[in-house]
Amino acid sequence: MRSGPYTVVFVSTIAIVCSLLLSTAATLLRDRQDQNEALSKKENILKAFGVTKKMDGAAIDMFFTDHVELFAIDLEGNIDAEVDAAQLDMEAEDKKTEASSRRYPIYRCTIENEVIYCVPIIGRGLWSKLYGYLSLESDLNTVKGITFYKHGETPGLGAEIEKNWFQDNFLGKTINDQTGTFVSIEVVKGRAVDAYAGNEEKLSHAVDGISGATITSRGVTKMLHEDLTKYVPYFKQLEAN
Repeated sequence: MRSGPYTVVFVSTIAIVCSLLLSTAATLLRDRQDQNEALSKKENILKAFGVTKKMDGAAIDMFFTDHVELFAIDLEGNIDAEVDAAQLDMEAEDKKTEASSRRYPIYRCTIENEVIYCVPIIGRGLWSKLYGYLSLESDLNTVKGITFYKHGETPGLGAEIEKNWFQDNFLGKTINDQTGTFVSIEVVKGRAVDAYAGNEEKLSHAVDGISGATITSRGVTKMLHEDLTKYVPYFKQLEAN
């Protein structure tokens, strides 16, 4: 039992058996994992919509069936009914050479005659990609909600983006200036009221930053500007109509 060959064979056997068990478990649980990931995304979209009622998976699916539409748009603001928006990968779309071929998903939720629009947002923080959703009220200007459902930022620092105190800062902020021009939302260093004291116009597009997480804050600012820009032509078409 203490011989070299026995040890090698024993360790190799254990490693192979464990690998087979792990791969089998991963294969058998793949569908469940995919379902859980899809459910988590829907829960975050609902949070962005401002829906706080606790619901199980079946109720969430029913809510989406009854109240939420998902469709794809191009960079000119036109709806592309031939594209399955549920299958769109924003990162893959961004990598397409021809901008005219890019398509992006958008969710439209109707609750008691109120229409809310929600778009996915993806960007880079300090250590990881940041994934979330941002929704706008029916005026296509005022933020209804924002969530971050996936990231790898430092706990207590950049990871604060997932906390309510940070996300609540965005509620009621606007993405357009007083002339209707898109300006997005800035995550400032420190407190917004200090950065733009006495400037109500700037304050309406700025939120408090995260102490000790300057790069993450800058990443959120950049991702909001870049991703919301993709939807501005569509929002302008809706306003015109």
